[in-house]
Amino acid sequence: MLKVAVAGAGGRMGRMLIDAVLAADDLRLVGALDIAASPALGHDAGAAAGRTTGVLVTADLRAGLAGSDVLVDFTRPEGTLANLALCRELGVRMVIGTTGLDAAHKEQIADSAQRLAIVLAPNMSVGVNVMLALVEQAARLLGDDYDLEVVEAHHRHKVDAPSGTALALGEALARARGTALAEQGVFERHGHTGERRAGSIGFATVRGGDIVGEHTVLYCGSGERLEIAHKSSSRANYAEGSLRAARFIATQPRGLFGMADVLGLAPARP
Repeated sequence: MLKVAVAGAGGRMGRMLIDAVLAADDLRLVGALDIAASPALGHDAGAAAGRTTGVLVTADLRAGLAGSDVLVDFTRPEGTLANLALCRELGVRMVIGTTGLDAAHKEQIADSAQRLAIVLAPNMSVGVNVMLALVEQAARLLGDDYDLEVVEAHHRHKVDAPSGTALALGEALARARGTALAEQGVFERHGHTGERRAGSIGFATVRGGDIVGEHTVLYCGSGERLEIAHKSSSRANYAEGSLRAARFIATQPRGLFGMADVLGLAPARP
């Protein structure tokens, strides 16, 4: 049995992850972490689903990680980095789905991956990760004559924009054109912007209601438009993808991996 701990146990995604772990025959929930102010603290991790697990939600990282093989973390950057430091000390592998990570955060994660096995992905959905491969291939096939736009929509509570998935899609498009998103990304349009800059990759963000997550890439040419889209109706797909990542990372001694590695979409590593 693979022993799994879940960070952010009292949140929407944390509860979904706990339910998925409890439903899996080959996984065992051994830890549930949350911040000290969480109303879930001290309660059974399965209480929201009406189940008794014997695992209490705790803010004590060391206690929550005790005996864990893998920590699944969908929290905030500051929380993820605190968890990373202790996982590195204890040798607990990590599956990180936290978004809003900046370059310095990612550098710390990459540094830890020299000693620890980590899956880092802005979106654990199997469908989204297939989409990432498709949008890159389409951009290569269509060439430079098509204008590229990324449109994403999420619920009103999401705190970062564009979403990590939207940025990953933009990076895939930039890769296909042999450029960098930092050079070609256009994240704001307001007022008299002038004509669209050739080669740019535009982003549009929608926030409202309870939208789980929607991403569309538009390839706009002369006389035609191609769209590749993914829409999530539940967080269950993120949870199931995360468990696939946990099973994968349990077989790795160290290194930084993405969902393309988990799903076999990336070339095998030497």
